[in-house]
Amino acid sequence: MDDGEEPAGGERGEEAWPSGWDDVLARLAVETVEEGWATLQDASAAAGVPVPTLRSWYRTGQLPSRMVMGEHGPQRVVPLDAVVGRAMGSARARRRLEHARSLEAEVEELRHRVEVLERHLGLR
Repeated sequence: MDDGEEPAGGERGEEAWPSGWDDVLARLAVETVEEGWATLQDASAAAGVPVPTLRSWYRTGQLPSRMVMGEHGPQRVVPLDAVVGRAMGSARARRRLEHARSLEAEVEELRHRVEVLERHLGLR
């Protein structure tokens, strides 16, 4: 520094946390997750969109997001409706969702067939 002071945070020029960091953590601690908002992991699982894609969407302003205090510290949440809407607008994500739904329907059909066969064979 020009006046000979040591930089905050240590002798080796380590930077200290911004002075408002404690304020940010305190604000996050009292904010709650509103209904309809989900963590990136939950939104990813629900919409079939990879977490890195969700990060790209909120970083480029295509998806709103905010930080809340989670079980292990601050975490980002996004509105689930917006994620699903954005995913349905993406051809790749829509195909992934449709494929997952078709697999689910196929599994349900196979369960039904097994049930019919078991009844036919007297196993039920």
